Amino acid sequence: MKDKKVEIKFDHNLEEQKRPKVEVELEKGKKEVFSLEQLKSGGYIRQRQKDLFTVRLRCPGGRVPFEKLKKIAEAAPKYSKRDYVHISVRQSIEIPYVHYQDFAKLAEELGESSQKIASCGPRVRVPTACSGCEYNPNGLVDVQKLAQEIDQKYFGIQCNHKFKISLSSCPIDCFRTNEMDLGFQGAVEPIWDEETCTGCRICGYACKEGAITNDPKTGKPTIDRSKCLYCADCIRACPTNSWKERKKGLVVRVGGRHGRHPVNGSVIATFLPEEKMGQIIEKVIEWYNTRGKGKGRVRIGDILMQKWPDFVDFIHPVLGEYAVENPKKPEFIKIHTFQTEWQPEPIIQE
Repeated sequence: MKDKKVEIKFDHNLEEQKRPKVEVELEKGKKEVFSLEQLKSGGYIRQRQKDLFTVRLRCPGGRVPFEKLKKIAEAAPKYSKRDYVHISVRQSIEIPYVHYQDFAKLAEELGESSQKIASCGPRVRVPTACSGCEYNPNGLVDVQKLAQEIDQKYFGIQCNHKFKISLSSCPIDCFRTNEMDLGFQGAVEPIWDEETCTGCRICGYACKEGAITNDPKTGKPTIDRSKCLYCADCIRACPTNSWKERKKGLVVRVGGRHGRHPVNGSVIATFLPEEKMGQIIEKVIEWYNTRGKGKGRVRIGDILMQKWPDFVDFIHPVLGEYAVENPKKPEFIKIHTFQTEWQPEPIIQE
């Protein structure tokens, strides 16, 4: 097929020159004019090199089937002017040094394996997740399954700013749910069955938090719930199955972020059933978009720190019995020691 002519056009208006437009074919046979910001929102990120972009691919949970991976390996060398792809910190595969004239051809070829382009901008981003409980011995919850559900139902929903969701299958929290706009982490509450216990003391040795202590004479365990991380190490270690699963679910965190001024998110629920996850996502985004209306590009964490009681009242009925009592609002993590104190710009009022 004969390549369509694609050219960059600049408006002579001074203000418009600050926002150059690109006449480009993102889909075969469909040529449109986009701003660079619009292209970035669509997953085409401008590089410092003239006319070259990094194309971000959609890889929910970081899991890429062989068929898609093979197609990426076949297509990338054809359209990238380098000999590598980049795997981002958020699990996306990125193809750098792609000329804007090749967008449609690259997208069409990747589409042969149903590999989609990701997105940036003010919207729900592709969810990130650890390997889950399928083969990871520490895994408690199938977060890969949940990541696919989130990607299918909520990816791309418009928000005031970027909205990142991550999932970790256990309290090791590899995917830093405390640093995401919304995070879900697996947890299991253990319960001890005295009748089957032989007093072997293995549970006490297995508990890394010092939450379980064994009686010096009988070996029978005592658990300090205030120290328990709900990791289920005691359950896995017990040779007589005396430690069992009392309840399992998700720890829910909201309002976190990383970056120049990171924020530690707030725990708002524990042992939330997996089937309620979608409802929480929808209500949090509803609150964010409603309270953020007219306030410009602002992350949910900044709004939460100013309207925390309002959010707690709004979300509590949805969380129900799984809600944390008197949760603390998100707070800044100080990492720049040379700064005495930093505060965000005041949120624009409606």
